[in-house]
Order: sequence, then structure tokens, then C-alpha cells
Amino acid sequence: MGVPSDDLVLIESGKKAGDPSVITVNCPDKTGLGCDLCRIILEFGLCITRGDVSTDGKWCYVVFWVVPRSVSATVRWASLKNRLLSVCPSCSISFYFQLPTRPTPSPVVYLLKFFCLNRKGLLHDATHVLCELELITQRVKVSTTPDGRVMDLFFITDSMELLHTKKRQDETCEHLNAVLGDSCISCELQLVGPEYECFQQGLSSLPPAVSKELFSSELSDNDIHSQALTPDLTKLKKASITMDNSLSPAHTLLQIHSVDQKCLLYDILRTLKDCNIQIAYGRFSSKTKDYREVDLFIQQTDGRKILDPAKQDTLCSRLRMEMLHPLRVIITNRGPDTELLVANPVELSGKGRPRVFYDVTLALKVLGICIFSAEIGRLSASERQWEVYRFLLDDTHEFPLANFRARNQIVDRVRRTLMGW
Repeated sequence: MGVPSDDLVLIESGKKAGDPSVITVNCPDKTGLGCDLCRIILEFGLCITRGDVSTDGKWCYVVFWVVPRSVSATVRWASLKNRLLSVCPSCSISFYFQLPTRPTPSPVVYLLKFFCLNRKGLLHDATHVLCELELITQRVKVSTTPDGRVMDLFFITDSMELLHTKKRQDETCEHLNAVLGDSCISCELQLVGPEYECFQQGLSSLPPAVSKELFSSELSDNDIHSQALTPDLTKLKKASITMDNSLSPAHTLLQIHSVDQKCLLYDILRTLKDCNIQIAYGRFSSKTKDYREVDLFIQQTDGRKILDPAKQDTLCSRLRMEMLHPLRVIITNRGPDTELLVANPVELSGKGRPRVFYDVTLALKVLGICIFSAEIGRLSASERQWEVYRFLLDDTHEFPLANFRARNQIVDRVRRTLMGW
């Protein structure tokens, strides 16, 4: 016998408007579970305000306090619970006797193709619909014809695993038609064909100078000022990461004090997951305005503390980079065109950062900038894999793309949106 699955994840709504909802996960433990839970919560447009986690190495207890990032957002709580359950290890008899589990099959990929008249904000409006329907964008190819029409190719997977049904397919096209209105000429949805293999091979290579700027592994003082995604250099310098081995006989205490930003807890937990660091106890809280405190008691996979100074320095440096420089945003020239590039590292599990395409298209919509073409793909650089978003932008009167100041304003708005500022 095992624990009923309904008891693995419990969601309690806030008692009054504005109060956070409480998500409780009580299930067998696995390395990186906290990261997986965070990613799903962020995919649903929620912000984690507090968090607690404890585990004995076999069973874990996790609590997150969450609020919608937008007051007008509608959260599908039942679907969120199902998604969280999907990453929890099984509580069946196979868990207790440590029987081998079957590998999770790869999600089925569908091609959503729609042909539209171009207008400002069109791409974000379509992306918003897909997020609301819990359809996950794997790849995108958007191109504009000379007569101002747009062909959008979205390669998507369904977190609800219902896209094979006619009802789900009709629902998707109906929602898109309702949002896009008269600008939508046609909408089709089908299983991917051979064309998806071409997209899986990745993007075309970037010029060496652009690649060096985008994927640099160094974080100089100039980078901190210009690219570290913070509105205030003084606040950034207050960020600290320390380790202490004197407080626990079996665990290293990792303490982080950082400027608050979207995905902060996710960035910390995905780094620890990729480094095979296990968390025994942790707390994520806010003691002062605009800052977050994170206390984590951690171990290596062999059950030992991190005593080697070199390993401590390596982990602290990695965390510092992933926290202060989690996303790369630049504008460059691509022949006669202006290209916005956004890049983020991919987890070793192959998962990408949540809602990046959504946030970038939102920022460009707010600025009133049309997207001539867009593309999502993956590239390998600096000994890791990156998810890269490429946008060719249309010139506007408000933001002449040849103007250095206008370019900086675009980059700044995109960064702030990505970081939740």
C-alpha cells in the first residue's frame, strides 16, 4: 500500500483577497525535486513569496506560499495540482522496495500553424493564450511576408496530455481565433512531421563576437553594472553567499542574501540540482523590503558536508553567476536588420526556463515594437547548452533602432520584465 496521491499535494487558498495560497507537498524525496516544483509553479504565472523544505533523505515535506504575479490572472489550481503530482516520486510499493521505475516517455510534439495579418502585440497575445491553456512552447518560427502577413509555427507539447483529442484541438484554435480576431486568417494543429527534426538541430550559428558577448562565463564589474539585471548597483553589491560547517555535524549551511527577483529560488535550486547537491532543510523568506534570505542545509551525494575550500569556492561562484546573471539580453545588428537576443542556460535535465518567450513578447508589446521574425532554439557554448531566443525588430518612430539610447531602453525593459521588476 502507499499514500493516496491526493494527499501528496495539497493547495489551500488564501483566507482573504491578497493573502497567499499555500502549496504543501508531502512525498518521497529525490534530488532536484524542489527545482522541478518551482519550475511548474512559475509556469502557472505564480510568484513564490516564502518556502520551507525538510527531508530525511527518503521523504520530504515542502511548503510554498504563492501569489499570482498579475492581479487579473486566473490560476487553474486543479491543473497545477496535477502537474505538481506528475513530478513527485511514486509512493507505491515499488518505492519502498526500490524497484526500478520506467523512464518517462518524451511528450508528443504538435505543430500549431496560424497565418495572420501583422499587428503590434500579436505574438504575445498568441503566447498568452498558449500559457493559459497550459500548452508549452518547445520551438518557434515566426516570419513576416512582404505584404505584412505573418506565418507563425509553434511546436508545442500539452502538459494536460489531451492534445490528441479533437475537443482539445478545437479549444486551442477557438481561443486563438477569439484573441487574434479578424487578424487571424487560418489556424491549423497537427502532429509534427519531418520539419521538426530541422528545428531540433538548433539555430544557425552566431557571429563569434556576438557569441562571446552573449555566453561569456565571466562576471566583471562592468558586466554587473550593465548586464546583471538589477536596477541599483548598490543593492546588487549587498548580495552575499556564504558557507558554514560549524552549525551541523552532518550538513553545510549555505546562506544567501540577494535582491528579490523573479525566479530567484528556481535559479538557486536548479544550480544545486545540476551540481548534485542535496538539501536536507531549507527556508526562503523576506526579512527586509526588496531582499530575500535563503538558508539551506546541504550535502554532497555521498552524504558528506562540503569541506573542501576549492569545492566551496566553485559552488559559490556558480551560484553567484546564476543568481546575478541568469539571463543574457543584447541587441546587435544582423545584416541590415536589428536583432534582439535573449539566452538562458538549460538544466542538465533538458528543461528550459519558464515563460521567457512570454515575458520578452510582453515587454516588446508594451513598448509598441513589432516583431518581424522570431525563433527559439538551442546552442552549445561555454561547455553547456543554452536556450536562445532571436527576434528581428521593426523600426518605430518611438524607438528608432539605429539610436543607441533607444536600444538600451529596449534591453532594459526586456530585462526588467524577465526579472519581475
